Amino acid sequence: MLKTLGLVSGICGLVIVGSYQGTYEAVAANKRIAMERAVFKVVPAAKSIEEYYALDGGSIAKAGAEAPAGAVKFFAGYDEAGKLVGVAAAGGAKGYADTVRIMFGYDPACQCVKNIGVVSMRETPGIGDKIVKDKEFLANFEQLDAKLNAEMNALAHEIKTVKHGSKADAWQVDAIAGATITSRAVGKAINDTAQALLPKLVPNLDKIKDKS
Repeated sequence: MLKTLGLVSGICGLVIVGSYQGTYEAVAANKRIAMERAVFKVVPAAKSIEEYYALDGGSIAKAGAEAPAGAVKFFAGYDEAGKLVGVAAAGGAKGYADTVRIMFGYDPACQCVKNIGVVSMRETPGIGDKIVKDKEFLANFEQLDAKLNAEMNALAHEIKTVKHGSKADAWQVDAIAGATITSRAVGKAINDTAQALLPKLVPNLDKIKDKS
């Protein structure tokens, strides 16, 4: 019996490992395609994109297999002439059921967040998924203030989700009634990523303004 169990376990292990290795590249490719689609959604003027890391000390590097310490990954979108038309970055925060992972666009011209898209989430259908369907909520991201402070080391104002109907400032996100937790996750995801990325990126935008 022990030999039989050992043989069965060994065969199962081989099947699992073989299945993982056989599907790894396909899964990675699908994730890459989904990510690229999300970038083009939030930077609709882009015809091509490039992946970069924003590093400490003002360096911008092409994204590679392994991120350097302190690096923040972002995507630069370029028009047909190779001119920068926007930046996209991913972020995540705890929602009602699980982590809500989003992609958002950043427009250097207005120093604001424009457009969001969902990378992945497990929120309640019909409630949490309103973040990509509710027109009033999406209006928050037509021009959400993401300016830096005078020292260029943080956002001038924290991006924060507020109770539905109470938005008073351009850096606030008006929550969806009945989906406040998911709405807050979106605001926090944008704020956390913007706080980490923009102080490194904005002073060095000239390094990526033209597609190399």
